[in-house]
Amino acid sequence: MLKNDISKQTTNHLNKIILVSILLILMISLYGSWYTIDQGERGVLLRNGKIIDTAEPGLGFKIPLMDTVVKISTQTHTASYQALQAYSRDQQPATLRASVTFSVPPDRVEEVYAKFKGIDSMVSRLLDRQVPTQVENIFGKYTAISAVQERIKFGIDVTDAITKSIKGPVTITSVQIENIDFSNAYEKSVEDRMRAEVEVQTQLQNLEKERVSAQIAVTQAQAEADSQLARAIAEAESIRIKGNAEASAIKIRAEALAQNQNLVELTKAERWDGKLPTTMLPTGTIPFLEVQKK
Repeated sequence: MLKNDISKQTTNHLNKIILVSILLILMISLYGSWYTIDQGERGVLLRNGKIIDTAEPGLGFKIPLMDTVVKISTQTHTASYQALQAYSRDQQPATLRASVTFSVPPDRVEEVYAKFKGIDSMVSRLLDRQVPTQVENIFGKYTAISAVQERIKFGIDVTDAITKSIKGPVTITSVQIENIDFSNAYEKSVEDRMRAEVEVQTQLQNLEKERVSAQIAVTQAQAEADSQLARAIAEAESIRIKGNAEASAIKIRAEALAQNQNLVELTKAERWDGKLPTTMLPTGTIPFLEVQKK
């Protein structure tokens, strides 16, 4: 009787354990049947390891214990490269720092998973292999000074080279050449050359300034000479005109006097001051007094 009671209790306890286990399994299964995909992601739905579909952002359902979901980011990412070694066309060594901005197209997340399992592996196998090579190749087409002076063009050329060389489920948005470091000796030589060029430009500017000043002085002197010449010509012309006028007046007056003797006497009278001369010659006559002869 005691054995039967113990056996019943054991059976009941086991039944409770089994029931609780089943409930727990059901709860876990139901809980694991739902998944969410955030905006900026896509989900790769696997069934027993095989890709069966992709999941859009939102709530989704999967079969417990059979289906799994791998999330792939479709947002913009940046891969940085801190110490890329390269030689310029004129054989100047340099250390470049660059960054590559990229993203995964939403319609190619299956390819990302199938080939790389994730973004980190994709970056390692695609970008990390091509970026240093392409930066080195393009930098080798520029001289050291032109790579610095044409920084924007250099960056565009690197972007084009990387974009064309990378074949895979990735979109290269841009490539930034953040810094170019040359050797200390080369940088010093550049500084010295730039200083010399600045000095040359300064001298050229001074010479140009002196040339302009001299030209201004010549122009001013020429203008003054022209002004003096103009004044002299005007004065000479004035004297000529005045002389001609006076000569013409004298000629007209002389002709008038010659034709009219009375006008001569009148002119004498006009010029007489009213005083008789204090001395007289024996044959002289008193001015303006004439005796009419009969």
